[in-house]
Amino acid sequence: MFLSVVIPAYNEEDRLPRTLARLQEYYGAQSYTFEVIVMSDGSKDRTVALAQAFAANDSRFRVVDSQPNRGKGYVVRTGMLQARGQYVLFCDADLATPQEETEKLLPKLEAGFDVAIGSRPLRDSNLEVRQPFYREALGRMANKLIQIVAVPGIRDTQCGFKMFNAKSNADIFSRSKLDGFSFDFEALMIARDLGYQVAEVPIRWMNQEGSKVNIWRDYPRVFRDLFKLRLMGKARRLAKN
Repeated sequence: MFLSVVIPAYNEEDRLPRTLARLQEYYGAQSYTFEVIVMSDGSKDRTVALAQAFAANDSRFRVVDSQPNRGKGYVVRTGMLQARGQYVLFCDADLATPQEETEKLLPKLEAGFDVAIGSRPLRDSNLEVRQPFYREALGRMANKLIQIVAVPGIRDTQCGFKMFNAKSNADIFSRSKLDGFSFDFEALMIARDLGYQVAEVPIRWMNQEGSKVNIWRDYPRVFRDLFKLRLMGKARRLAKN
């Protein structure tokens, strides 16, 4: 298996059928083998039923109905550890980053990087549809704090388009613990602690309506997790030495 694609999904009945059809169309046209793992995070709508109906007609797709709702970090971690590919990508169900951008990340891993991540602030990135001003401003502030405290030099930890080679994927996600939205920078912190090389890649990106992130509820949790992870990272480095 060349590429595994992990799709976290929570109550995505409205857009998931289009997303799966697009993945089938795009990856089916490539020369490499692939699998798609849909990870439902305790969905209460028809997400699982629709995904299972799609997978019944294409063995390259499989569905995991994770119950109860545990958080995006939990289902991404579970899916990544089930992946069988030489390279493993996780991307959001809204396809805010189009699947064609896969071909920008793959060359980085084939060139020797262990992790390649889409990065929206890079000069060559193309943000075709931007977030509302207040969300973008808060996101920039959060990313700046994350850079200072956790992963200096990485400009965008939260973009939902990240690829790992098989070894880094297993090493990182077997050590990750956070179930919420903080899992992104936790994975990058662990990657840095383990000495893995991370490449930031400019991408196309289009804001999609229906984000599951509640800035007033989730950002305080992110900041709490950030400082908690800083302490955990220090403990890992001390244990390593």
